[in-house]
Amino acid sequence: MTAALADAGLGPSAVGHISAHATGTRGNDGAEALAIGRCFGGAAPPVTATKGVTGHILGAGGALQAMVALLSAADGLVPPTANFAAPDAETALVDVVHGEPRTIAPAAPALSNSFGFGGHDATLVLIPA
Repeated sequence: MTAALADAGLGPSAVGHISAHATGTRGNDGAEALAIGRCFGGAAPPVTATKGVTGHILGAGGALQAMVALLSAADGLVPPTANFAAPDAETALVDVVHGEPRTIAPAAPALSNSFGFGGHDATLVLIPA
């Protein structure tokens, strides 16, 4: 995430929201929350995830997450994370959108995280047209 922001010439404060990979496992979600916390220094933007609605659609997951991130940024409305009950120690470090959608500043850059088997991880910085 830090490298993607640097490549885009943006600081963490420019990000309007994050579309997390969020596999729904304690270990993976905890690691992602810790990484977000480190990147944003405890001031992370709202975080959402699609898999609670769509399930894990494997190779297409990154494309769907990027699309949702772009639409959310363009509309200024972040969807809630479905099936998010309560934060644990790690996920409490980030602002998970749950319960109802969250209004954000429209057209703010968004991050989309995608993690693959074997450690193939990528973060895209997306800015709506």
